[in-house]
Amino acid sequence: MPKAQKPRRSVLATKKGRRPSPVTAAELLLEIGVEELPYQFIVPALASLKDSAEQLLKDQRLTFQAVRTLGTPRRLTLVVDGLATQQTSMVKEAMGPSKTVAFDQIGQPTRAATGFAAGQGVAVQELQIRQTPKGEYLFAVKQELGRPASVVLKELLPQLITKLSFPKAMKWNHTGARFARPIRWLVALYGGATLPIEAAGLTAGNRTEGHRVLGSARGVTVRDYESYLKGLERHGVIADPQHRRRMIEDQIDLICKKTNFRLNVDADLFNQAVYTTECPNAIIGSFKEAYLEVPQEILITSMKEHQGFFSLMHRDTGKLVAYFIAVANNQVKDMTLIREGNERVLAARLADAKFFFDEDRKVRLEARVKKLAGVTFHQKLGTMAQKQERLVRLVATIAPLLHRSENDDAINQCRKAARLCKTDLLTGVVGEFPELQGIMGGEYAAHDGESVVVSQAIREQYLPRAIEGELPRTVAGQVLSLADRLDSIAAFFHVGLVPTGSEDPFALRRHATAVVRIILEGSLRLDLNACIDHARKIVIADGFKGVAGFEQEGHRRVVEFIFERVRHYARVVYSLRDDVIEAVLKPAHDKALDLVDLASRMKALESVTAKSEFDPLIVGFKRAHRLVEKEQWDRKPVDPAGFDHSAESALYQATSEERDKMLSAMNRGDYGQALEGLVRLKPVIDAFFTAVMVNAEDPIVRSNRLSLLKQVDDLFMSFADFSQIVVQGG
Repeated sequence: MPKAQKPRRSVLATKKGRRPSPVTAAELLLEIGVEELPYQFIVPALASLKDSAEQLLKDQRLTFQAVRTLGTPRRLTLVVDGLATQQTSMVKEAMGPSKTVAFDQIGQPTRAATGFAAGQGVAVQELQIRQTPKGEYLFAVKQELGRPASVVLKELLPQLITKLSFPKAMKWNHTGARFARPIRWLVALYGGATLPIEAAGLTAGNRTEGHRVLGSARGVTVRDYESYLKGLERHGVIADPQHRRRMIEDQIDLICKKTNFRLNVDADLFNQAVYTTECPNAIIGSFKEAYLEVPQEILITSMKEHQGFFSLMHRDTGKLVAYFIAVANNQVKDMTLIREGNERVLAARLADAKFFFDEDRKVRLEARVKKLAGVTFHQKLGTMAQKQERLVRLVATIAPLLHRSENDDAINQCRKAARLCKTDLLTGVVGEFPELQGIMGGEYAAHDGESVVVSQAIREQYLPRAIEGELPRTVAGQVLSLADRLDSIAAFFHVGLVPTGSEDPFALRRHATAVVRIILEGSLRLDLNACIDHARKIVIADGFKGVAGFEQEGHRRVVEFIFERVRHYARVVYSLRDDVIEAVLKPAHDKALDLVDLASRMKALESVTAKSEFDPLIVGFKRAHRLVEKEQWDRKPVDPAGFDHSAESALYQATSEERDKMLSAMNRGDYGQALEGLVRLKPVIDAFFTAVMVNAEDPIVRSNRLSLLKQVDDLFMSFADFSQIVVQGG
């Protein structure tokens, strides 16, 4: 990074005796030094700091080349490259009263003119008279010269600091300033010179603080960004988070190569390691192999949640090993004390986890079922016992749809999984680690002697746990996950707790996305309409008070809510056009909802839109569609004997032939072939409109032609609502 620009005398200027050109841009460096910030606060704060700085600088007409941010637990840093030394000048114009109001009969300014001039800060004689569409009006024209950036920044930077917000903030001194943690120092430099701004009771200088242990008590004197980075590094601080990330990755890679272990990669843990350290140093530690008898999910979660440790797997077997990696915020010659301290703390945590696990297995899941009556699902939706019982009923509806048979054993397995699926909420391990819901239920079900189908379904019930997370792989797991999510959507919609705008406190959008992903990515052929209907009926049967007037519209609103996720999925994953998606979805609300089938139609329709004859075909269809709607078709069947032109007969015959072929192709799921049939109708549709006038004077002929167009319209609409397709000329 180049140092701040200083005036330099060029060779040419020196020879000719000219003065060097003035500096027009310089570097801004702002550092907010704080007590240790929670690592979760840092990334959002840096993003907010960057966005706010860019906006404030633009608002103040200060041009710049680039804005960057850096952060550690003890500092938030802003760097602006190429920041103009002067605001851009601007001309301000304000329209005042009309000329007739501003001047009297002898041309003297009235109080209206003098008052307007005074309000604008100009002399009356400086006002301009301009012609406007409304007549002649007075205008005040002022040129606002740009102020020096150093002056503007003294006003701007304190605002930038106070503008930062956090999930939790505190006050710590008499100023009443609020920040995530107390601010202890400020650095503000522009073009190498200190900007003595004031904020939170502090005056900015040119000295920052190094590492708490490795740094010097005298601090670090800063001249610019380059000296800032190098000075901090000499005092134990790697200010750039990307540099720290690379250091941690390299250190872990080296440990793994030496040990033949493989890192259990966790993006959240990496972020935690990066933003809880200023001088990262990865070290390996170990724990007793006896703890490996505990399910590895418990050990991994305990290491992560309690200590922020990375877990390790054997490179060949893929199983968890009795070692971990900790990233310390220190670097000394002998890391033994730090390693041993981490091992002692982790040993205590793992001992607690093993105790909970051993105690939990003393009580069967079946014995916990009744106790769920004491666990609230939601104050408007009763207990977890009621929800679990609803799931038992709902899976009995969904399971036959997926199994395509009345397989009593498969249905009973799903019902058993549903009956036990929420009981692990009462266990000690899940109480300590809520993120292990389902995982521990599956573990305990297997311990209790339940079948593999039941235990695996319980384990998979919360999949996918994230928008793009792993999906349930077993049919029973798919059934239980779908039932759980459809029940939640139906229940919350029933009592009026629906997402609004960006607010979605019960993660219903995530549930709907999961439903769409499970069905589409699992190629599950089931009627989603029927599933939603059963889910709503089961919720209503529980007697919860619904929203007034919502009973009739409830089903449609739930379907449309899930369709919103289908639209998003089709756009993002399949890269389909919005009009294509809408054409397939619009007529689907009141039919059996097979999402896999709808997706196949969308893809086929998207493919055929690339054909050169498609747009003209849709123009012809829309003409037919509008005529049928506009001319009030009398719903009489087509009478071939009433045709008086060969173009009518040709269209009728072609439509009849293609209908049979199209229906056969659609029954086979060959939607590409079905659409080819529609494309083949283009010549006869064009010929029809060229040869005949639909609105014939004879009402019988007119009615018959409209019936023929209705037949064409119905054929197209049997595939999708082509009126939604956007084409040129349509």
